[in-house]
Amino acid sequence: MKNGRIQSFTDLDAWKKGHELVLMVYKITKSLPNEEVFGLTIQMRRSAVSITSNIAEGFSRQTHKEKVQFYSIALGSVTELQNQLLIAKDVGYLSDEKFQQAAKQSVTVHKIINGLIKGSRSKIHNP
Repeated sequence: MKNGRIQSFTDLDAWKKGHELVLMVYKITKSLPNEEVFGLTIQMRRSAVSITSNIAEGFSRQTHKEKVQFYSIALGSVTELQNQLLIAKDVGYLSDEKFQQAAKQSVTVHKIINGLIKGSRSKIHNP
């Protein structure tokens, strides 16, 4: 970030917090049972990576309408990951502590992406 201006998607708080969530998910899924490699492990990793990938893609889009589309997909991926975290906890793969850490981070990411969407929508209606 130069002069307080966002230069890259990596300057966005949504991406930074999302990236922290991706790293958490990779650590969490390392400890899942081997029979979950093609189940929860892949699903959780794809959801997490989708969050930051869609934030990055939305950042590079030219119109605010397009940005909203990709940020909304990222938001859906956060919700999908929240569901998968609940499943992992409920079947006994995640401790309450690890679940709470990841769930809290996912709520933070969700809120920040919501802010990006609202900001971009306001620019569609008030250019």
